[in-house]
Amino acid sequence: MQCRPACGACCIAPSIKQPYHGMPNGKAAGEACVHLDDMMRCGLYGDPRRPVCCSSFTAEPAFCGSDGERALLILGELEVLTRQETPAPAGEL
Repeated sequence: MQCRPACGACCIAPSIKQPYHGMPNGKAAGEACVHLDDMMRCGLYGDPRRPVCCSSFTAEPAFCGSDGERALLILGELEVLTRQETPAPAGEL
């Protein structure tokens, strides 16, 4: 499937832990990427500075649902389901 116009869910819902161009601390889940433009499209699309996790994402109905609102819900749920908990420091268990 093609990315739908004015969606941007994949630039909002997931967290990105590693630093990348324009976002030296990565981004939190639910936070819009600074490269999400006014048309809700990725400003780094096709740019080598685009994070690998973004470049490897492929729009498909299982992730994107029937509209942008549904895509945010699905991708938000996947973010929660795949979140890795930070282990407690030694001695704080």
